[in-house]
Amino acid sequence: MSHSVTITRTTTTTSGSSTLVLNTGYMKTFPGLLKLAQLILGAVIVGILGYYIRRLTYLVSVPASELFFFTIAVAFLIGTFCLLLSCIISLSTGGIISKTIYELIYHTIAFILYLAASIAFLVEVVNKTSSRSSVYDWYLAASVLGLIVSGLYLLSAFLAQRSYRGI
Repeated sequence: MSHSVTITRTTTTTSGSSTLVLNTGYMKTFPGLLKLAQLILGAVIVGILGYYIRRLTYLVSVPASELFFFTIAVAFLIGTFCLLLSCIISLSTGGIISKTIYELIYHTIAFILYLAASIAFLVEVVNKTSSRSSVYDWYLAASVLGLIVSGLYLLSAFLAQRSYRGI
């Protein structure tokens, strides 16, 4: 099955003998904006959890659901960063990788794991209403952001499935 590749816009910067080519047009596409939103929201989640895990480990043990959520958030933050970076610094990657099964599998697994981790953490946070503090509000915000990010990964999986099937 052959596929066509469309490159919308490129910026070439030359420095000495090496050339850096950026596919800036990818960031104006819907999949590019989705990856950027996943990256930004994932970084916010990792920031919140990382800050409070660092502060609270001396006082109490960290619940398993919090560690699971933190691990999933970090793993997919790194994976999405690598995908986005490869689509930006390669002229053909953005058009080609969406037509492979890799993006479909990646986004589907990200959706399932992010959803499971967010729900598990949300249940943990809501069940600890007796210790309501500013940490509770931040953890609640992080778990809701996790649900939003999982929705973004579901949308990306849907787009990847359509692109893979050639629709």
